[in-house]
Amino acid sequence: MTIPRLLASDPMPDPLRGAIIALGNFDGFHLGHQAVAGEAIAWARAEGRPAIVATFDPHPVRFFKPDAAPFRLTTLDQRQELFAAAEADAMLVFAFDAELASTTAEDFMAKLLVERLGAAGVVTGEDFTFGKGRGGNIELLKTRGAELGLSSRAVGPVMLDGEVVSSSRIREALKTGDCETATRLLTRPFAIRGVVQHGDKVGRTIGFPTANLPLGNYLRPHYGIYAVSSQLADGTRLHGAANLGIRPSFDPPKELLEPHFFDWSGDLYGQEIEVAFHHFLRPEAKFDSLDALTQQMLVDCDQARKLLA
Repeated sequence: MTIPRLLASDPMPDPLRGAIIALGNFDGFHLGHQAVAGEAIAWARAEGRPAIVATFDPHPVRFFKPDAAPFRLTTLDQRQELFAAAEADAMLVFAFDAELASTTAEDFMAKLLVERLGAAGVVTGEDFTFGKGRGGNIELLKTRGAELGLSSRAVGPVMLDGEVVSSSRIREALKTGDCETATRLLTRPFAIRGVVQHGDKVGRTIGFPTANLPLGNYLRPHYGIYAVSSQLADGTRLHGAANLGIRPSFDPPKELLEPHFFDWSGDLYGQEIEVAFHHFLRPEAKFDSLDALTQQMLVDCDQARKLLA
């Protein structure tokens, strides 16, 4: 199932005016985000309105801190698919640029949400802020928004294991290699999607051909070896072991994700694939010889097979 991707800078198509919009970054679309979107979709269905989930791209942090280390949990394409799976009618993208950063909270509500987008209602998390200098919050939405004819609802934090579910908590888990916690918070494994590139083809010579994927703007999980899965464009499901990092046994160091898929052979070059992270096996290590590396890879693959079985 696919849904339209709309730009907030464009006029809203007439059939989607009067929508209930879930407002947030929704990077990762974790349990907390799903609660906000779910409230918007349920509200829209109850009133016979379209349901739209909005996101910001680039992330506001990237605009204000362009040198920040990569931290994204999902691409726009991944979010679009997740919003569709949640049964939203469309995805709305706010381009976070100098113009949006300088838009006051009043103008964001009156000129953007009400006039251009024709929103009937918005749902946010309780801590959501918007507008120049973060001048807008849920209280302003409820008071000034109501005067503009814009209804609003706020959804409280979602707790899991006694802590609030948040994107930062997921990032911290991944940075320590804790795939299991990230999976519980996301409701699915963290996954990196990219186009397979040509590599040095060393893996092929030692019996472990790999697909080479760039890491792009994704958060870097803890460098090391992971048990992974993937689904190809034709629906084929694959299991494997992947190295994520800079490959210390080879010169020059090159940051890559390199999954080796079990019991499969084929040409993936130029194809877009997604690699899901299930279990962290061990940190990256430098080996004195290809033979030592090969022996360790046999151990890694055996462990990954057992964990994924």
